[in-house]
Order: sequence, then structure tokens, then C-alpha cells
Amino acid sequence: MRELSERTSEFTDSVIRRMTRIANRYGAVNLSQGFPDFDPPKAMTDRLAQVAAEGPHQYALTWGAQNFREALADKYEHFFQG
Repeated sequence: MRELSERTSEFTDSVIRRMTRIANRYGAVNLSQGFPDFDPPKAMTDRLAQVAAEGPHQYALTWGAQNFREALADKYEHFFQG
């Protein structure tokens, strides 16, 4: 196997990885990487499986789905009224 470039010796772990190791060492609750200690609701995983099976499987439009943007606008409208 070829040796790695000397430049790679400057690479370090991310802060998130370091915090994970510290949390594991002390048995702490790990809030650094989104490791919940519970499963999501079954209704959510069922719906995700359904959507994944339907497709299309592609990137969303840059500006987001129209219905999602409208729902966000409705939800936050009261924060921005003049």
C-alpha cells in the first residue's frame, strides 16, 4: 500500500467525534451527533418507507416545494406582520 501524503498528518478529528468519545468514556448523554435513545414513531417510519418506495428519487428544487414554502409562510406569518 502506498504511503499517505505528509499533508494528511495535519488532519484532525472533528469536534463532534471528540465529544462522542468523551460522552462514551463517561457514560454521558451524547448530544453531539443526534444519537437518540429511542426510535421514531412507527407512523413516521411507515410513512418514510411509503415515500421512499414511491419516488421520484432526486434533489428537490432549489427554492423548495411550493406546498412546503406556503405552509412555512402560514406558520410564521404572525412573526413578520408589520
